Amino acid sequence: GNGHRVMTVAPRYDQYKDAWDTGVAIEVKVGYITEKVRFFHCYKRGVDRVFIDHPMFLEKVWGKTGSKIYGPTTGTDYEDNQLRFSMLCQAALEAPRILNLNSCEYFSGPYGEDVVFIANDWHTALLPCYLKSMYKSKGMYETAKVAYCIHNIAYQGRFSFSDFSLLNLPDAFRSSFDFIDG
Repeated sequence: GNGHRVMTVAPRYDQYKDAWDTGVAIEVKVGYITEKVRFFHCYKRGVDRVFIDHPMFLEKVWGKTGSKIYGPTTGTDYEDNQLRFSMLCQAALEAPRILNLNSCEYFSGPYGEDVVFIANDWHTALLPCYLKSMYKSKGMYETAKVAYCIHNIAYQGRFSFSDFSLLNLPDAFRSSFDFIDG
């Protein structure tokens, strides 16, 4: 709305019938290995909806009604959640730069780097970290901003501190993630 070009980026948890494979694939470092992710896309109600396709997302979901997106049971996390959402954040950072979307008459081509990322909840908390460490440090996304929204503070995506190295962030970021639970 208001003349802005808007894109949402989410995991591809299902075979969304309107979303088509863009043919664009990238490689991202997830933990100690490199994974290939694909971008699916549809345009609905003035919004480019982008879905990150990788088996780590699809394999966790059991149909639309029985979905257990974050864990096998409510309140329990999958052991690879930090890897799955690291993948989501990295792919979301690439989407505005590389997806050539010509969805409406007003905008065409990639979004480019002059964007505002709106990160929502712990699943996207790594996005500003990757933005700073992987892009801004190399002169990319220089004008990009991030608004971070917390919609439910009860869910915080807590993981063992020993898994920090799996996030592929510089050691200078370690202290930002360390806390003592009262």
